[in-house]
Amino acid sequence: MPTMQVNALDHVNIICADLDASARFYAALLGLERRDGPPPSAPHQIQWMHDRRGHPILHLNSVDCPRAYDRAAISGAETGAIHHVALNCSEPEVVLARLAEMGRDCQRNRIDSIGLTQVFTLDPDGVLLELNFWDAQ
Repeated sequence: MPTMQVNALDHVNIICADLDASARFYAALLGLERRDGPPPSAPHQIQWMHDRRGHPILHLNSVDCPRAYDRAAISGAETGAIHHVALNCSEPEVVLARLAEMGRDCQRNRIDSIGLTQVFTLDPDGVLLELNFWDAQ
C-alpha cells in the first residue's frame, strides 16, 4: 500500500478587511505577484499572491467572499490556535528596507546555532508573519 506524505505547505488563506490593501502589502513587501482567483470567483473578493515560479503562496479573501467551508473569521482578530505564518525568504536587507519604507514595525531575531535570521511583522489584517532567512540557501 502506498504511503501518504505531505509534500509541502500549499498556501495560506487570509480573510482581509481591505482586500486591495492586503494584496498591495504582500506585493510591495515580498514581491509576490497578484492574480485574480479562478472563475467563478470575483476579483473584488479573491486575490491570489504568487511567487516567482507561479506558485500561489497566499490566498486573500474579502470578508464577504463566499467560502466552501465557512466559519467565523474576523479580520484583525487573533487567529485562534495559529500563532504565525512562516515564509522561507531571501535577501533580508531588501525586506528590512521595504518594511522601513512602508513604515511597518518589525522585530529581528537571530538563532546562530542553526544559521537563521527571523523578521517578525504584522500584515494589515493582524496576521503575524515570520520571515525566515537561512544563511545557506
